Amino acid sequence: MVDVRYDIAFKLYPYKKVPAQDRPAERHPVVIVGGGPIGMATALDLGRKGTSVLVLDDHEGVGQGSRAICFAKRTLEIADRLGAGHAMLDKGVVWNVGKVFHGEKRVFEFNLQPQAGHQFPAFINLQQPYFEKFLVDEIRVAQAEGAPIEIRGQNLVTAMSDHGDHVALDIDTPDGAYQLEADWLIACDGARSPLRDMMGLSFDGRVFEDNFLIADVKMKAAFPTERWFWFEPPFKNSGQSALLHKQPDDVWRIDFQLGWDIDRKAELDPEKIRSRVDAMLGEGAEYELEWTSIYTFQCRRMQKFRHGSVLFAGDSAHQVSPFGARGANSGVQDADNLAWKLDLVIKGLAPESLLDSYSEERAHGADENILNSTRATDFLTPKSETSQIFRNAVLDLAGEHAFARPLVNSGRLSVPCVYDDMPLNGTDSLDGPEITRVGASCVDAPLDQGFLLNHLSGQFTVIAINTQAPDLQDVDGVALSLVSLDTKQHDPSGALQQRYLGEETQAVYLIRPDQHVAARWPSAEEADVRAAVLKAIGRGA
Repeated sequence: MVDVRYDIAFKLYPYKKVPAQDRPAERHPVVIVGGGPIGMATALDLGRKGTSVLVLDDHEGVGQGSRAICFAKRTLEIADRLGAGHAMLDKGVVWNVGKVFHGEKRVFEFNLQPQAGHQFPAFINLQQPYFEKFLVDEIRVAQAEGAPIEIRGQNLVTAMSDHGDHVALDIDTPDGAYQLEADWLIACDGARSPLRDMMGLSFDGRVFEDNFLIADVKMKAAFPTERWFWFEPPFKNSGQSALLHKQPDDVWRIDFQLGWDIDRKAELDPEKIRSRVDAMLGEGAEYELEWTSIYTFQCRRMQKFRHGSVLFAGDSAHQVSPFGARGANSGVQDADNLAWKLDLVIKGLAPESLLDSYSEERAHGADENILNSTRATDFLTPKSETSQIFRNAVLDLAGEHAFARPLVNSGRLSVPCVYDDMPLNGTDSLDGPEITRVGASCVDAPLDQGFLLNHLSGQFTVIAINTQAPDLQDVDGVALSLVSLDTKQHDPSGALQQRYLGEETQAVYLIRPDQHVAARWPSAEEADVRAAVLKAIGRGA
């Protein structure tokens, strides 16, 4: 019997016995193990496309504790395509500005989104339980509209076996064990992934010898809604670095870097935590400790994210440090990449080999994130006296000289991965802006009505700007939509011209269902678009 000891923030899918528990093993097209943000985003995307999906979670809802809090613009755009983005934006704390300090001295500040004309900010701070809740809320909306999504809480996977064309699962529940089968299994079961262990797969990388204390503090304070980071902070007993963020509901996230050789039990004593927080906020500050934790971290990934009928996504596939907010954000990009490909494969519109491109593209993204995460960690925690002298010299220079500021690394913040030189990429014959080159995710732009990304429906889309494009409704059964735009009529701010044309006067873009650019041309014929679509689904040269 499942024994759940878990503090629930939102009980969203309480356990309910289903008829399948008293029947021989039922076969499902897709089973997702893990009901966190990655599992729910994948389920919502697949379900909205009409693909039947079952989510198994060993709990009944979202756990307590803020955990991930920084959600990037690209993640919000993906959530918006799924229907949950504006609920997240309305609840979240918006921020674009960060400030870096060395001791008591402010070194510099940065603005992650200095340009106007974006529907979503560079980042919001939003506790992970809310993020998950909004996804589940949208799943309920999708279910009411007929989307074939099922969630089973308190269903713990205890064993699995791979039979080539399907996977068999043993599941434990409060009413006993049962079995089911899946044509495709998606493992979204976290960094300690039991499924990965059951398959005997490696998870290689680097362990960082450091400890960080998280304190979620409820208080009313006059601090601005910015990211404040201190190297060698001036507060007593505050460790080697400190971080302050505002979250919704008057909750503030405070991180202290404690070093490696610590007594974890002693550091989690509420009085000791209060002494650190008091030193930062000042004696007499009124607050409540909502949630505390000490974490260490590793940067590592699986060699491949696809193993036959089993696909790994999020922390089960790759793990990074929290610096730069790359964990949940990169995991949501995994879901965004995987769902459309798996949907086309299940519908017989693309070969199974298309799923190998999921592994290749997202492993590329994981390597980029691990590289940036490792660099941030090495800058935060110099491993030698020489390294520390260099780090502090950079901080001193950055206060006066702009050239040194890019060298300061307090956690380079998450940006979407560009799939440069990947096999699915088509022609790039437009001498256009680098930010919208083939492989990049679409950059939003305000139009006379709404925003550009609102016109991308989650299927392949042709965007024709100041020119005509063939009005293809599908390519060999793969649905295709057309968006025609005239900059004189639809681009009042000039952002569309700047971001998609540059110095050019016209362009045709082919956009993948995950809003990455598949191909672009100054003009395109039907044969060009057909060839690019076929290549993007793994059926072209």
